[in-house]
Amino acid sequence: MPPVLSPASLLGVLRNHPAPRYWIAYSGGLDSHVLLHLCAALGAAQQALQFRAIHVHHGLQQDADAWSKHCAQTCAELGVAYVAAKVDARAKPGESPEEAARRARYAVISQYLASGDIVLTAQHRDDQAETLLLQLMRGAGLAGLAAMPTIAPLAPGFLLRPLLGFAREDLRHYAQQNRLQWIEDPSNQDSAYDRNFLRNDIIPRLRERWPSLPKALARSAGHCAEAQQLLGDLAADLCRSALNADGASLSVASLCAFKPADQRLVLREWMRKNGLRMPSQAAIERILQEVLPAGQGKTPAVSWREGEVRRYRNGLYLLPPLPAFDASVVLDWDGRSPLALPGGNGELTATPGGHMGIDANLWAQGNITVRYRLGGERCRLPGRSGTHELKKLFQEKGIAPWLRERAPLLFVGGELAAVAGWWVCEPFAGRAGGRTVALAWHNAALPVDATAT
Repeated sequence: MPPVLSPASLLGVLRNHPAPRYWIAYSGGLDSHVLLHLCAALGAAQQALQFRAIHVHHGLQQDADAWSKHCAQTCAELGVAYVAAKVDARAKPGESPEEAARRARYAVISQYLASGDIVLTAQHRDDQAETLLLQLMRGAGLAGLAAMPTIAPLAPGFLLRPLLGFAREDLRHYAQQNRLQWIEDPSNQDSAYDRNFLRNDIIPRLRERWPSLPKALARSAGHCAEAQQLLGDLAADLCRSALNADGASLSVASLCAFKPADQRLVLREWMRKNGLRMPSQAAIERILQEVLPAGQGKTPAVSWREGEVRRYRNGLYLLPPLPAFDASVVLDWDGRSPLALPGGNGELTATPGGHMGIDANLWAQGNITVRYRLGGERCRLPGRSGTHELKKLFQEKGIAPWLRERAPLLFVGGELAAVAGWWVCEPFAGRAGGRTVALAWHNAALPVDATAT
């Protein structure tokens, strides 16, 4: 016999996912009102459970202010703590309105979470069926066809969908039984939105032929989720085996030894581990066809909105999109306070150093400027004869080209004194027993956090 939607059925789910606090994502619509009512009843019976409701004011409907007031009043009547958060849900270029609203909603909700808190959302079995069909229309792989998981990370806590085992009709029956009053969002009838088109126009026709369609699709999503879990375990193992010694970049040689399907698997796992949204299939194929087979000395790159993959020697490197950078800028520096570098290039710091670093007396007396490579710069390193082109030093140390072009050069009295992050040039190098200054370039975007020696 199928479970009956009740506070007891909700408690059965929450017992498997304990949390210090549960946040109810409450829009005011039928589904979220049912979830709110269930939580209120459960909270009254189980005093140890802490529930709070959060309403996200998207500002996309003219009645949004009235909806927020309705939600506040309903929570007050049910004795559930309530907060409202306003967001800018306007879509970015190339982003769907639904995606923009979802992105804004989860971003603001996550700001309220403490470690281990769980957000409860009211998606049900029919929503799961719609999600699977949407992913099919987009040509999704297994991860997409797994649709919505019951629980997923939402830093610093989790997102839990406790009603996925129930149908829309179960929620409507509960609402009618308990005489709930909910908001009807008029945009839900607008079939210009993909999900509404499926819900209002397509799925009713399909259910005329296959009445158990939502249950069958939810079952298929479950099969895909199980297969994706097994594939994810394999991807994690392959990715670990393909990492270079730095633990961050992928070995080109290792990756080339894999079959193409495994290469795609490793690339996606690598990107997922680094917190990036997946690029398009076309971007993945460009990495495999243009970046992997590039000849010696080539430094190809493939970029998309959320990041880019670059190659240097035997490594593939995953970077955030680098902001525009002006290599002709010249900056004055007092040599004491941290210096913010324009173009998102991090900052420079100078701190009292140890036995290595730049001579503190020369540093204090000189006119300090910061520039970038224009070509031809040379440095004589302590303990080595002759001067060396920076280009040769960078190559010798194996420093990637995208770091070289952004590496700050420190000039004292118009003479190159140091390359922040790597070297101090003679005659500016500190002597044994003397006071020195350690110069460091901090750039989390690249990332770089090194001290010149």
